[in-house]
Amino acid sequence: MAMSDEERYAWVRLTLEPGIGPVTARHLLVAFGLPQDIFSASASSLMKVVTQKQALQLAGPVDPAMHALIERTFEWLARPGHHLVTLADDHYPALLLDTADPPSLLYVDGDPGILAQPNIAMVGARSATPGGTDNAFAFARHLADAGWGIVSGLAQGIDAAAHEGALASSAALPTIAVMGTGINRVYPAANKALAMRIRERGALISELPLDTAAVVHQFPRRNRIVAGLSRGVLVVEAAQRSGSLITARLAGENGREVFAIPGSIHSPLSRGCHALIRQGAKLVETADDILEELSRSGSAPVAPTPVGRKRDTSRNVAAGDPPAQARVARPPVAAGNLIADPGQQRLLDTMGHDPVSMELLLVRLGISVGELAGQLTELEMLGKIVRLPDGRYLQRVNHLQ
Repeated sequence: MAMSDEERYAWVRLTLEPGIGPVTARHLLVAFGLPQDIFSASASSLMKVVTQKQALQLAGPVDPAMHALIERTFEWLARPGHHLVTLADDHYPALLLDTADPPSLLYVDGDPGILAQPNIAMVGARSATPGGTDNAFAFARHLADAGWGIVSGLAQGIDAAAHEGALASSAALPTIAVMGTGINRVYPAANKALAMRIRERGALISELPLDTAAVVHQFPRRNRIVAGLSRGVLVVEAAQRSGSLITARLAGENGREVFAIPGSIHSPLSRGCHALIRQGAKLVETADDILEELSRSGSAPVAPTPVGRKRDTSRNVAAGDPPAQARVARPPVAAGNLIADPGQQRLLDTMGHDPVSMELLLVRLGISVGELAGQLTELEMLGKIVRLPDGRYLQRVNHLQ
């Protein structure tokens, strides 16, 4: 049933009241019913649930600045594709509701109906290696082809690659981006075009009020929604201290599956995944490892019919490269091995920490064979890389750095 303007106003106001977080809001809703009932209650009644200061605040008039923000929210909601999904809404995802502190409402830019689809979250480092973003793209595309929606956080690196992989899927399934800003402020700005494509094929969602800027403490809270919407979380690359590990922990606490891709022992971005595996996360080498595990748990959706092209089932996707036209921009890898020549430094950044062939480097760098061969020879003479017996190259790492 559609909400009246009065109900919608009360829901938004409840989330804007200072000091009233999701947990307190739920206590109030349990005690009084809908938000408009909370605001019509007396201060003495409210004090049975919240502090005196909070009770007087809720029973008092609306702050003028808050009223102005609610009016702007109504203007936003009047535009096509903009929705408000509350705890009382049929579209509110049951999986998210079954978490410790589900958000009281979600701002949705796109299709709110997709929030209940079978989803897998994919998270990882912002400063991802080229191999990490390749893996994220390939895993996401394969999982989407198998009928899974992909949820991530719209950040650079692994998040962006996962969204790109889902959008490249033959199944045309939607992907969901959970934002750590207000729904009308895309962060980082470099992902604005990606956000618009996600909106057309899925949804952008946020629990934060309109115009909320990017602030560090908001992103860990955003991660609980990423985990809560999903039946499993795949960590592709992560340092030992990272938001991705928070997402994985929250998923485990909510009884969801946690998966991690192992990496090179030389890479700092493998240490978070290795720590998760030691703690019981399932080690995966291919997307099919995830599908098999979820199938055993009875969570697997029915694979959709591919749209626009025939699905390639002959290849077991692991770390394959995305097609050139679908590549995502990648930040350089901080290798701790800096040199003066920018071309050589770009080559080192592109190599990452795992053995890599000349053929793959040519694809990643887009330079000639002669130029690449010259740079590899110079770096080998400088002792920065080593040529392995199988012809691949490995970057030398100073473990004392």
